[in-house]
Amino acid sequence: MTERPVSIVVLCWNHWELTERCLRSVLQNTDLSKAEVVVVDNGSEDETAERLRGIEGIRVITNEKNLGFVRGNNVGMQAVAADRDIVLLNNDVEVLQDDWLEKLLATATSAPDIGIVGCRLRMPDGRLLHAGTYILPDTCWGQQVGALEPDLNQYAIDREVQGIVFACAYLRREVIEAIGMLAEDYESYFEDTDYCLAAAKAGWRTFCCGGVTILHNEHGSTQDDPTKFNKLFETSRRIFRRKWKDGLEARYEHDIAWQSILNFPTGYAMSSRAFLTSLERLGVRTSYSYVYGAGSPFPVEEPEDTGDYLLNVVAGRSDERNPPISVVYGQGDVFDRNRGQYRIGYTMLEVDGFPGEWVEQANRMDEIWTPTTFNKVALLGCGVTKPVHVMPLGVDVQHFHPEIDSFPSPDGDFVFLASFEWGERKAPEVLLSVFSETFRAREPVALVCKVNNRDASVDLIAQIEALQLKPWGGRIAFIHNRELPYEQLGSLYRSANCYVSAGRGEGWDMPLMEAMACGLPTIATDWGAHQDFAHDDISYPLRIRGTIPAVARCPYYDSFSWADPDRGHLAELLREVYENQDEAARRGGRAAAEMRERWSWETAVTRLRDRLAAIGA
Repeated sequence: MTERPVSIVVLCWNHWELTERCLRSVLQNTDLSKAEVVVVDNGSEDETAERLRGIEGIRVITNEKNLGFVRGNNVGMQAVAADRDIVLLNNDVEVLQDDWLEKLLATATSAPDIGIVGCRLRMPDGRLLHAGTYILPDTCWGQQVGALEPDLNQYAIDREVQGIVFACAYLRREVIEAIGMLAEDYESYFEDTDYCLAAAKAGWRTFCCGGVTILHNEHGSTQDDPTKFNKLFETSRRIFRRKWKDGLEARYEHDIAWQSILNFPTGYAMSSRAFLTSLERLGVRTSYSYVYGAGSPFPVEEPEDTGDYLLNVVAGRSDERNPPISVVYGQGDVFDRNRGQYRIGYTMLEVDGFPGEWVEQANRMDEIWTPTTFNKVALLGCGVTKPVHVMPLGVDVQHFHPEIDSFPSPDGDFVFLASFEWGERKAPEVLLSVFSETFRAREPVALVCKVNNRDASVDLIAQIEALQLKPWGGRIAFIHNRELPYEQLGSLYRSANCYVSAGRGEGWDMPLMEAMACGLPTIATDWGAHQDFAHDDISYPLRIRGTIPAVARCPYYDSFSWADPDRGHLAELLREVYENQDEAARRGGRAAAEMRERWSWETAVTRLRDRLAAIGA
C-alpha cells in the first residue's frame, strides 16, 4: 500500500453529542502519526466551540457563521496542506474499525485512475444505508445502493460506482488539483454526486470500499426543519439537473426495449430484474413492458410498483419511444408479442428439446438468444433456422459471496441444503430417499429442504409419507412455502455446508450458481444447462443413468426427455463431501472465485452489450 499523508476534515454545526461521539471514534481508531484531524466548527451556537478546545489531537477552524455544508467543507479543505489527501467526514458518523483509513487508502491507490472512495454506511438499527449512489437522468433524484437492506455484509467487495455520499469521502490530492473544491452553486445536497461526475469527466473513477463500514446516525443540520430541507433539496436538484441531465443522457451507448416479467416468483422475473439493473449501469438505456397477460402462463397484470426505484423508472419509459431493437425474454410461445423492428427472442428450457410452437415463433424473430450451449443445441436440433447466440445469465456477487453473514446450526451439524419447487422435474423423492438411506439420525448431519409448493392439489405431507423414510435414517428438515427477501438468501446458503441440486433438468439453475458464489461445495446433476458453469474442479457432478421422458404436467414436456440421476452415485457424493470437508471447502472456494471472475451479472451484460453493438443498436 502506498503511503500518502492524509487530513481528515470533520464539519460540525451544533449537536455537540454527535460531534463528540464522532471525534472520539476517529481518534480511537486512527493512527495519528499518519493522519491529522481538522475540525471545522461551522458557526455552532451550542457548547461545541468550548468543548472542542478540550479535545487533544485535533486542529480546530472556527467559522463565524454557518456557511452551509458545501462552503463549510471547502473552508476545511483549503486549510489542508497542498500535498495531502483529504477525507471528508460528517459529524454524525462513527468509525467502527481501526483499519478504516488504511483500507480506504488501499482502495484509492489500487489503480492510478481511482480518485474518490466511499464506504459502506450502516444505520444504528443494523440496516445498510449506503454502498454507493446513482442518479438517472429521467428524475435527477439520487438513490443509495443497498439502502434499508438488513446488513449481512453484502457489497463487501470493492467496486466502481457512479457516486458516493460525502458522509465519508476519501479524495486523492490529484483529483482536488484537477477539479477544485466542492461546487459552491449548491448549499447542500447533490454536491457529492456533482463532484463525482466532475471527477469522472476529468478521467477519475469513484469506488465504494467494501471492507470499511461506518455507522451513520444521519442527523443533518436540516433534519429538524422539513420545510428548510425540502427547499434546499429542490433548489439543489434544479441546479444539478441543469448541469448534468444532458451528460447523464449521453452516457447511454445503446437503446433497447425489454419485454418480460418482473413481479412473479419465477426465474425469468428475478433474472430480468438483474438484467435491467445491470444494463442501465453499463450504459444501455432500457425501456420495459410486461410481455405476458391474457392467454399466457401469467395472465394477471403486474402491479405498477416493482418495489425497486430503478425498475420503476425503467418501466415508466415504456411509452416514451420505441427503440428499434426489442428483446422478449420469456417462454418461446410469447415471442410473437415482440414489438421491435429488429426482434430478438430470449428463452430457455430444462428438457432436451423445444415445442413446435416455440420453434415456429423463434423462426419469425431476427435472432434467438439462450443462456447455455445445452439449449442452443436443442433449439437448432428442433428446427430453429435463425441465428442462435449463447447469452449467459449471471450471479450477483455482491449479495452472494463467502463473507456474507451466516447462522450455522447451533448443534454443530453438517448441513446439506436444497432449494426447489416440489414436482417431478426436481426429483425430491430421489434426494430425500437417498439422504435418508445414506446417513443415520445419530450422525451430526442434516438435510434442509427449502420447498415451494404452489400447486394446491399436491398434498406435500402425503407425498413425503409415501416415501416411507425410516425414522433412524438421516435427519431432514423443511422450510415450506416461505419466500425469503432476496438480500437474505446469501445468508441461507452461507448457513449450510453443501448445496445439492439433484434434479432432472434445469434451464439455468440460479440457486446452484448463487450457492457456488457463496463458496459452498455443490452436488449437481451432470446434465443440462448448468454444465456450462458447474464442473468437477469447482463442483461435484452427479452422474446420470441416462435420460427418461419428461412427465411434468406441462404440455411442452410431452415429446422430450430429462436426466435420470444416479441414486448410488448421489449417495457416494453425499458421503464424500461429508467425510472430506476440508477438500469440499476448497472446492467451494474455487467455485466462489470462478463465479466472481467469470459469471457476474456485469460479465453477462457486457457480453449482451457487445452483441447489441454488433447488431448496431
